[in-house]
Amino acid sequence: MPTSELISVSEYLHTSYSPDCDYVDGLVMERNVGEWDHADLQGAFVAYFRTRRKEWNIQAVPECRVQVAPTRFRIPDVCVILGHERQEPILRKPPFICIEVLSSGDRMPRVQERVNDYFAFGVPYVWIVDPRTRKGYNCTPQGMTETVVFRTENPEFVVPLDAVFEF
Repeated sequence: MPTSELISVSEYLHTSYSPDCDYVDGLVMERNVGEWDHADLQGAFVAYFRTRRKEWNIQAVPECRVQVAPTRFRIPDVCVILGHERQEPILRKPPFICIEVLSSGDRMPRVQERVNDYFAFGVPYVWIVDPRTRKGYNCTPQGMTETVVFRTENPEFVVPLDAVFEF
């Protein structure tokens, strides 16, 4: 649910929110977080990628602000970044992968808006996972398809969803 009062980018960036909130064209947008299954799966994805960070030359972080447009900031549940360069506090270059873990209160129109923002920003891979149904969805600008194995190219990563749930 957005706040009803418009605020500036500067005010958003200098205000602490708990949990952190998205910022969309002047509106602070709450995110659905805090449930055990959501947090557990989010942590499993980070652990899965971090155990492969040297082999795959990646960094994986939970809940990092990503500036997807001048007046839009999103906070993906997990970001995967290629390389080991030190990152700024706010990501202003597209991550390689953005992962959204669904919460019970998530509604697809809002999730789809987030996914659209990631693609418009240049994120090549966007994945959605529902921890309650244990289903994964590979998103493309044309839509989404259910999958049990996530894949990337350049570099190639293969991420079986069952393996992530085992973490």
